[in-house]
Amino acid sequence: MKKTMLAMLTMMTALAMAGCGGANTASTPPQSNDGTSKIKVYTTLYPLEYAAKRIAGEYADVANIVPPGVEPHDFEPTAKDMVDLTSADLFVYNGSGFEAWVDNAVKGMDKNKTTVVNTTEGLSLLESAGGHDHDHEHGHEGEAAAAGHDEHKDSTGAQNHEEHKDGTEAQGHAEHKDAASGSTKEHEHEHHDHGGTDPHVWLDPTMLKAQAEKIKSALAEKDKAHADAYGKNYQQLAADLDQLDKDFADMVNKSPKKEFMVSHSAFAYLAKRYGLEQVAISGIDPADEPSPSEMKELVEHVKEHNISYVLFETLASPKVAEVIAKEAGVQTGTLNPLEGLTEEEAKAGKDYLSIMKDNLEMLRAALK
Repeated sequence: MKKTMLAMLTMMTALAMAGCGGANTASTPPQSNDGTSKIKVYTTLYPLEYAAKRIAGEYADVANIVPPGVEPHDFEPTAKDMVDLTSADLFVYNGSGFEAWVDNAVKGMDKNKTTVVNTTEGLSLLESAGGHDHDHEHGHEGEAAAAGHDEHKDSTGAQNHEEHKDGTEAQGHAEHKDAASGSTKEHEHEHHDHGGTDPHVWLDPTMLKAQAEKIKSALAEKDKAHADAYGKNYQQLAADLDQLDKDFADMVNKSPKKEFMVSHSAFAYLAKRYGLEQVAISGIDPADEPSPSEMKELVEHVKEHNISYVLFETLASPKVAEVIAKEAGVQTGTLNPLEGLTEEEAKAGKDYLSIMKDNLEMLRAALK
């Protein structure tokens, strides 16, 4: 993320003005139906906005700081955004290094007014993977990969798949990547690895459920008068996420393939949860692109492993995925990492649940 000194000075000046009350002198705040003032919640990522709105109901105004259609990897808040954040009662972010600008934003907040919630704190996070590689997250074969998934959750809601004792992996792909070290044995690629942890936890419904519980607790602590309502709304959201989890597990259990190719290494948590293998063209940052030799290897991999779809996302360019699909003679499709909504999706009333169900159907086709 590139920041100029001028932009940073502008932000700092705006925050100082906000601290003096000049920029945030508010009129009467919005009221709930019971006559109480709504609390203000800002989020940094669409899935967190979705969860916060579901839990808060009528008792809070929830806004996502990243506008629809903007790639969140590239987002930098404006000075106005930074000023707006100082008015928050609750500031909810993903953590795990995803929002590089958050540290500066948090420094300008009045901690007596704004409760800051890092929703991945304490969760079991995966290391970020470089692109042009195979993320072997499955440790079961056949039916056990999905049907037995409930027995392997840890306290955060993440799943811990047992590794095969004989060192083999489902679908016979042990030659590609060592599950413990993350090293490749068959292909030597130049990786554009961003290091750190993989932030895309929300693509595992049980992980988003854990994030949502943190939001519920923070709302209940901040607004004790409506704690019961927040608890009930959370339980309804949790039930929806549990059903989504079951639907994914059932689909994978009935699918003959366990490997899928995507343009962006965003689906490691989903792959781990359901015993799948993600083959990613680029790394955590979708702007990374493979070299010509890596492109050739990816095309060969598609052919050798009988992959029928190359899947790309909504907020990044599909050109590399389309080239690989064309060279390999296979179809393309969309698998949405849900980092943000497009303007079209927002206007159509799409949300986390409906898009994840679309993802489920796309994977059903890709895994045939």
